[in-house]
Amino acid sequence: MGKVRNILQDKHRDVIFVSPETTVFEALELMFEKNIGALLVMDQDQFAGIFTERDYARKVILKGKSSKQILIREIMTESPLSVNSDTTIEECMWLMTNKFIRHLPVIDGGRLTGIVSIGDVVKYIIEEQKFIIGNLEHYITGST
Repeated sequence: MGKVRNILQDKHRDVIFVSPETTVFEALELMFEKNIGALLVMDQDQFAGIFTERDYARKVILKGKSSKQILIREIMTESPLSVNSDTTIEECMWLMTNKFIRHLPVIDGGRLTGIVSIGDVVKYIIEEQKFIIGNLEHYITGST
């Protein structure tokens, strides 16, 4: 099974983040523009947390707050579960399934290096299974 580093190599995306002082509205606009469901939160050069669609739904909308006035620092998830580049895809799937989370920050040597989503993990697993099935079909039929 692959590792997180394999997903990050294929993503070809910059890490998108906001500061804790960003308004929730500004963060939502950025998420819409980039078509993503979570933003990493960086305070200077330090990873501070994560802001997700779920945070917005549960901590802003359901509490009747205004996204134009609330700052990310007020509702972000601080110290979220994270993984590193050597974490296996199986471990990511287990964490996401059992902890009911959709995004895992990737931290290597104390430095934020990326983020993997449940979609990234599922896509990787599907591609890996297609590859294995193709190899088995070639083996069974004796074709090269």
